[in-house]
Amino acid sequence: MALKLINGRFAAVATLLVAILVTGCVTTTDSRFTREADRQKAVDNYVQLATAYIGQGNTGRARYHLDRALELEPDSPQALAALGLIYNSDGDAQLAEKSFRHAIASDAGYTRARVYYGAFLYSQGRLDESRKQFYTASKDTDYKDRGSVFYNLGMTQERLGLQEEAIVSFRRASELTRGDARSLLSLSRVMVESGDVAGAARHYDRLMQIMQKNERLQHSPESLLTGIRIARHFGNGNQESSLVLQLKNNYPESVEYQQYKALISNDK
Repeated sequence: MALKLINGRFAAVATLLVAILVTGCVTTTDSRFTREADRQKAVDNYVQLATAYIGQGNTGRARYHLDRALELEPDSPQALAALGLIYNSDGDAQLAEKSFRHAIASDAGYTRARVYYGAFLYSQGRLDESRKQFYTASKDTDYKDRGSVFYNLGMTQERLGLQEEAIVSFRRASELTRGDARSLLSLSRVMVESGDVAGAARHYDRLMQIMQKNERLQHSPESLLTGIRIARHFGNGNQESSLVLQLKNNYPESVEYQQYKALISNDK
């Protein structure tokens, strides 16, 4: 697996409400609450099935199950958020945004909808709006994939030119994910660009240690250029030559290789 920008993948969490009415020595079940619990369970099951189909790329089957869920609960934030993903994959940006916004309006605390909406806004180039959604989502300490939220927030901040804020977010992402490769790489790269090469080197060294232990992780053009810039700063000619050779041989047409050639040209 090459180290590249990867969209986060998300999973749904369901809530089941059950009520029991006890009268004297006789226990009975209130049919209204039973029906409500059964309806909610059916909605949850439909959304879980739809999410699985979305993961497989089968949006047709996913849409069928979401339609069933929305027939039972038209304002289900889980179903509406998932429906937004389908609209977006079909190129219906207006309908996608309408679904994401409807999901958030139905439950402002449903963080997954904000994450989906933030990613949608990012893809549309609406970076400041995207940053606000990811920032709000990052405040949910119970969200299971919070590390990815901070990573996405960092990417958005970086695109907006907010390097110091991006460093904070990438560092938090690295802490929450216990130093996953993409967070360490982004943190190292932005720190190099901000001038803190010594700090970048510490995180890059951690990245190299992780790569040595995991054969599936391979250098990307981004990781190679970051390492080259660190090596040049500290005058480590051997490491620089090794990384340059890999960049030239493996990614000769990459933007990063062109940036490297511009880098050495400027030095001359």
